[in-house]
Amino acid sequence: MKRDIGLIKEILIEIEESNAPGDIIEIDIPDRSQEEISYHIMLMYQAGLLEAEDVSGTNSYKWIPISLTWHGHEFLDAVRNDTVWSALTKKLKEQGGNVPFEVIQRWLTKLSVDLLG
Repeated sequence: MKRDIGLIKEILIEIEESNAPGDIIEIDIPDRSQEEISYHIMLMYQAGLLEAEDVSGTNSYKWIPISLTWHGHEFLDAVRNDTVWSALTKKLKEQGGNVPFEVIQRWLTKLSVDLLG
């Protein structure tokens, strides 16, 4: 399964909008499977964007988010800006979408600094 930066943004927004920090948060995004959402939650956990728990069973695969980390809030603050998001998605398309996450983070930092001065 490929990493989808757009889905990552959607999941982060859903977690931020939850009014129950520390509680288990159920994420339901139209046209996205629970396996796809769980996979991206695991990736975001590995990247330090959120706290999450693996509740997979013998015949199931499921990760559930608990809360954003400081780093997750910072990342979301950067991608929430429409100008920054548009520039980032344009850069990703130019590169065929296969860009290391560290590079994406550097781009976001530069785009944000350029925008905000």
